[in-house]
Amino acid sequence: MKMKFVKSCLMLAVAGLLSSSFAVAQDKAQTLDQLLDMVKKSQISESAEHKQREAEFARDKANQANLLAQAKATRQAEEARSTALEKKYQEQDILVAAKKVQLNERLGSMKELFGHLTSTAGDLRATLGASIVSAQYPNRGEFLDALIEKMNSNTRLPDIEEIERLWFEVQREMVETGRVVKFNATVIKPNGEQSPQEVVRVGTYNLVSNGAYLTFDGAKIQELARQPSDHLAGAQQLQNATSGMLDFGVDPTGPAGGQLLTALIDTPNLVERWHQGGSVGYVITAVGVIGLLLGLFRILVLLGMSAKVKAQLKSDKANTNNPLGRVLKVAEENKNVDTETLELKLEEAVLKERPSIESGLAILKIIAAVAPLLGLLGTVVGMIETFQAITIFGAGDPKNMASGISGALVTTVQGLIVAIPVVLLHTIVNGRAKAIVHVLDEQTTGIIAENSERK
Repeated sequence: MKMKFVKSCLMLAVAGLLSSSFAVAQDKAQTLDQLLDMVKKSQISESAEHKQREAEFARDKANQANLLAQAKATRQAEEARSTALEKKYQEQDILVAAKKVQLNERLGSMKELFGHLTSTAGDLRATLGASIVSAQYPNRGEFLDALIEKMNSNTRLPDIEEIERLWFEVQREMVETGRVVKFNATVIKPNGEQSPQEVVRVGTYNLVSNGAYLTFDGAKIQELARQPSDHLAGAQQLQNATSGMLDFGVDPTGPAGGQLLTALIDTPNLVERWHQGGSVGYVITAVGVIGLLLGLFRILVLLGMSAKVKAQLKSDKANTNNPLGRVLKVAEENKNVDTETLELKLEEAVLKERPSIESGLAILKIIAAVAPLLGLLGTVVGMIETFQAITIFGAGDPKNMASGISGALVTTVQGLIVAIPVVLLHTIVNGRAKAIVHVLDEQTTGIIAENSERK
């Protein structure tokens, strides 16, 4: 049963395939003959295509074999060429070594001479690069690079003209050291403007133009942003002079970069020093101004008061425009009282006058004591900031550290500058006040004594 069932399934499947293929073919073929013809043509075309592919595969296989043969032949040729080149290199290496020995033997003392020339050329190249003479004669050291390269080469030698030029540049640098000359050049102003003008060169030390000092960095000439004002007159006289002797401020460190001139122009002036004190310095200045104005005002007031007191001493009538006159007025109003009462009245009158006479003394005393303390406070704050900067940036540059400490000490100087004159003013004001009070005490004592005698 099972076999029958399987056979029937297979027959059904074949019948379905035939029916489907017939249905597909029915779209193109109308009869069975046409269908058979189409199947035959399809078999023929497939057979031709297979033959074409087989021919292509055969041709590709033949080409690959030819390429492989060519590659093997190329490799063998290159291996042979490499062997020949290696042998030739060894032969040339031996020949080069022999030629070097021959060259050293023939050079003899010339090799030592070239060594000295190389050293001299190297030193001269460094000198010319930093010399202000190069501002007048630019590009003097360009030939030195080629000369040094030749003298260090094993295949080239310097010629006589190059060696003579080396000697000439050394001699010219020495000669120009002692000359003061004028030449035209382009000068860069502090605002960046370029101006062609006459420049005076003082040896290898300084450059000046139009009464101003210049600097040369090896490529361009620049006018210093800040000028040493004490020497500008000498610079202008040098610019206008044609011969003779005159005073001129020369920086002897010019060939080494002009450190003295730089330090001179970088030295802060009085206003810059004052600003270095910072906020504490401004407070000290304000306190000092208050103290000075108060002291001068009190001196003027006491001088006027003293003059009025002296005039009152010469007068028989009490005048209330001065302390002594007001005290005498009290004495006149109480001339008939007993001695003790008069004494109390006069002491009260003197006590009323003392505050106006001694006004400002306490403030001046406080300012004289506080100003140095404010200066010390500013110094401590500045030192803290300096050490914080050292912690962050290190102490590799002593100039920066010294500059910070110098700025920190400015407030101490400011405090002392305020305290010293304020102390003097306090002393003067106190002396004037005591003199007036002494006159009042003296006159009241005399009045009391006279009243006591009358009683």
